[in-house]
This record gives sequence, structure tokens and C-alpha cells, in this order.
Amino acid sequence: MSTIIELANAIFQPLINLGAAPLMTIILTVIALLFGVKFTKAFEGGLKLGIALTGIGAIINILTTSFSGALTDFVKSTGIELNITDVGWAPLATITWGSPYTLFFLMIMVIVNIIMLILKKTNTLDVDIFDIWHLSIVGLFAIFCGANLLIATTLVVFIGILKILNSDLMKPTFNDLLNAPDSNPMTTTHMNYMMNPIIMVFDKIFDKVFPWLDRFDFDAAKLNNKIGFWGSKFAIGIYLGIFVGLLAGQSPTQIAALAFTAAVCLELFSLIGSWFIAAVEPLSQGITNFANKRLKGRKLNIGLDWPFIAGRAEIWAAANILAPIMLLESLILPGNKLLPLGGIIAMGVTPALLVVTRGKIIRMIVIGALELPLFLWAGTLIAPFITETAKKVGAFPAGISHDTLISHTTMEGPIEKFLGYLVGNASQGQIEFILYAILALVGYLLIFIWYARQMKKRNAAYLAEKE
Repeated sequence: MSTIIELANAIFQPLINLGAAPLMTIILTVIALLFGVKFTKAFEGGLKLGIALTGIGAIINILTTSFSGALTDFVKSTGIELNITDVGWAPLATITWGSPYTLFFLMIMVIVNIIMLILKKTNTLDVDIFDIWHLSIVGLFAIFCGANLLIATTLVVFIGILKILNSDLMKPTFNDLLNAPDSNPMTTTHMNYMMNPIIMVFDKIFDKVFPWLDRFDFDAAKLNNKIGFWGSKFAIGIYLGIFVGLLAGQSPTQIAALAFTAAVCLELFSLIGSWFIAAVEPLSQGITNFANKRLKGRKLNIGLDWPFIAGRAEIWAAANILAPIMLLESLILPGNKLLPLGGIIAMGVTPALLVVTRGKIIRMIVIGALELPLFLWAGTLIAPFITETAKKVGAFPAGISHDTLISHTTMEGPIEKFLGYLVGNASQGQIEFILYAILALVGYLLIFIWYARQMKKRNAAYLAEKE
């Protein structure tokens, strides 16, 4: 296996040295060409991805640079040791794609996906190539903690198979939420939906203990329309800037500058996020055409990035309410060292809440508040790895002191980060960690099996309604 990695280094290192945006432009263009997409469309998709990566990185730098002074003052004045800077997901994606192991993991998962399709263990063709970094970072973290490449790869494949199976399980729910026909091919293998089993546990508790809370549920779309600007991402940014500025004891002028900077950055996060979807459209169409021609018309689902469901108002209503909740939790949560910033709009949390609860906004908020500590702890745990790797690949965000630890508050797959930590440490032969890793992996699999059964019951009910 070391030979394969060395070959990958020799082939891809010149490309990696170009940086994340040019690298992803080339990768997406080449893959689209392999699936028969015309060069102009393939190159257009690649350029859009490179532009989106560059845009997100620029916004993150603006946000973190603007807030770093206020956060430093806040920490000094309060004595609270929240000394890890939340830089959002973009730098994490950059450093992950800066590793040749990510390309190796991508190759392995493409092969796994093809085998599952051939054996008819799934109907989903995963084209969300960019987001392989969510899975790769688990493997890289396991290696950082002591695992060898074989063990890390096994962990990546284990989680990756469950991700693909989950995309099939969620497909009827996506049709329901989008009011789309069965012919709609869209589903997702995104890591944030691997929180579904944990959320399902809480959802079942609600069914048994707190069903009366559903009487207070409301239509998020209507509420957003009523609130208007005051519930928008612009407004959330202003609230956040004012809140942090006041906590830091800044002057009115400084608070105003912080508030407006946060407002524009949070709005641009959403705007630039839509560019990623546009970037993979040519590739998705090419894969669909390939399946129709080569697989005798077999119906395939296409695994896209999660934002195809972002039009549901519940996602944003819950995220807006969870933002201040997460900020307050970060101040009092034992073991947390991470102050929410780049991940304050909880996009790593709310999509899975939407799918499991099917838009019950009260449940989304309550369950979201209960699971946010997992994200904060996972972000704290992985910070040394993120910081060290960012410096090695030259992706440490500008404007932040090199003595500062960096991470991300709502990084998708918090449970998987703990698995990477346990498996990595267990690989060093410590009996305690071996036992913990075995128990964690078994528990992770069992709860997924239980969740799959619940989803199959739901899907059977959908089918019965149509008949």
C-alpha cells in the first residue's frame, strides 16, 4: 500500500502544490470528461468549483480576521479559556485536499461504490466528489492519532458504506420533503446525515414522552415571511457581531464594524454555497447519461451535496435559533475550548434534523440543542490535528496568530471524529483504547442497524400511501 501512496504522491504532488482551487478545477474537469461531458461544460464546472473554494476561503479570512481581536479581548476579560478559533469548514477542506491520502480514499470509495452498485446493495451513485474530505478527515485524524494506513482505510470504508446505504434509506423522505416524484434522482451521501441515528433516538423519545410538544409546532416558511429581514442571515450576523462586541467590551464604532462584517459574511456563505451545486451539475448529468446507456436503463439515485434540500425554510429557522444557543452552550460546556464563529450558522446540524423529524421545527430546535455539545467537543478534540496539518500544507488562515489552535464548531460527523480518535489510539496497542474502540464501533453499527429498520418502516408507509 505504501507503493500506491508513493505513486499517488509522485503523480499528484505537482497538482497539490497548485493549491485547493486549481487542484479541484482539474480533478472535476477530468472526471467529467471521463463520463462523456463536453469539454466546455466539464471545464465550466471545474472553474465554478475553484471559484467557490476561493470565495469561501476569502470570506472565512475576512470573518476570522475581523473577529480575532474581539475574541481575544473577550477571553482576556472573562478568563474563559475558549482559545480555539472556529475558522469554518473551508480551511478544513483545503488541508484535507492537500493530502494525497484524500485522493487515495476517494479512489477506494469510488471502487466500493461501484462494487455495491454491481452487487445491487445500493441504488446510489455518489457524485459528491468534493465532500469526500468529510470522510477523509476521519481517516487522516485516525492516522494522526496512531493508526496505520490500512486501519485508517478500513475505518473510512466502514463509514463510507454506511453513508451510501443511508442515502438509499433517506430517498423517499427527500421526495416527501421536496414534493417530488419517484423519478427524482436526488439524494445525498453527505456526512452530516450520519447524525440521523442519534437524532432518531431523540425523536423516538419525543414520540413516547413529549408528543404534546408537537401541538406548538409552527410553519417555518410563514414565520420567516412574517419576521422578514429580522430573521435573515444578515440580521443574524448583526446580532452575532453586537453580542461578541459587547462581550469584548469594544467601543460602539468597533461593534458596528464587527456587526456589519458578520452580516455580509454570513449572507455570502449561503450565496457561495450554491455555487458548489452548480459546479457539479455537468458531472451529475454525465453520470446519469452513462448509467442510462451502460446499465440498461436501471434507475439510479444521484448522491449530491446536501444543499439541494436547502429550500426548506425549517433548515434556516432552526439554524437561526440554534446559533445563539450554541454560543451560550460554548461558554458553559465543560471540556469545550471552541468559540463558535465560522460555524455559527449550524449547517452541519440542521439538514439531518429536517430529515429525521420531517420538518417538525420544535423537535429540530430541542434535539439540535441537545446534540450541539457533541459538535463542540469533537471540534475541540480535533483542533491540534487541524492546526498542525494546516501549517504543514500552507493552509493556515491569514490574520490568525500561528500560536492559535483552529477548528470548526459544526463540523460534519462529530461521532466519526471520536471513532477516529479511539481507533487511532487503539492501534498503538493500549488495551484500554482497544476496548473503547471495539465498544464504540459495535455501538455505532448497532444504532445504525436500528435506525435503518425505522427508516424502512417509514419508507413502507410512504409506499402504502401511494397504493
